[in-house]
Amino acid sequence: MPTRAAVLRCSQMAWARWALAASMALAGFGLPTPVLAGKAGEVTDLSGVVVVRKADGQSRVLAVKSDVEEGDVVATTGNSYARVKFADGTQAVLRPGAQVKVVAFRFEEQQPKQDNVVLSLLKGGMRIVTGLSGKRNPEGFRVETPSAIVGIRGTNFGLQFCRDDCAQLVTARGGAPANGLHADVSDGAISLSTQAGSLVIGIGQFAFVQGPAMLPVLLSPREGTRIVLPPRAVSPLRHGGTVGEGGGLECEI
Repeated sequence: MPTRAAVLRCSQMAWARWALAASMALAGFGLPTPVLAGKAGEVTDLSGVVVVRKADGQSRVLAVKSDVEEGDVVATTGNSYARVKFADGTQAVLRPGAQVKVVAFRFEEQQPKQDNVVLSLLKGGMRIVTGLSGKRNPEGFRVETPSAIVGIRGTNFGLQFCRDDCAQLVTARGGAPANGLHADVSDGAISLSTQAGSLVIGIGQFAFVQGPAMLPVLLSPREGTRIVLPPRAVSPLRHGGTVGEGGGLECEI
């Protein structure tokens, strides 16, 4: 049986690793702080270290059932993921190494035309399944990225923004995806809009946007990048934050 002192040391080591991973995930945020904030949804599943920067500039580690509010920036570390369910039923799953800001969220059941959902993918990748807002007022739902604005039409889609940080991903042709925004659609359709024009992609299609001044282009399945989720994000076996590279509580006593 481990001694009480050994258990305490393990706990302290675990929290130290959490703090280190959290500080790394939050590095480089430097984002403007909105004046108003309100609850948009909550974390329903996560693994590894997931942190949030609040509208008031404070940062903290998230857990299952943690609130996600308008103005929050949610960040996953290199070995973690998070699933956020919004009040309208929209679900967003953040891949490892992602940063997503809830720019705006307004949903009132009796006022569909007032729906306003704006997410901003600052880094990394995620998959989104749109909820009621995307069905009854798709014009009020968009995702901003450094390369393009994404409009939706009731859909399931994936986005991955690469900026010399996608070496761990492999395309069907081999090699890492090019820098820029990669998108794929599993259901419904999305539009990709830049300064140069717009492109609509539908079920089973892939697209790429090199930058905000470039036209979005369709890619063949062989050329495209499918934004996949960690197996535990698709069928999570456990809930709550974990510590260590393997996703478990790696602390031997």
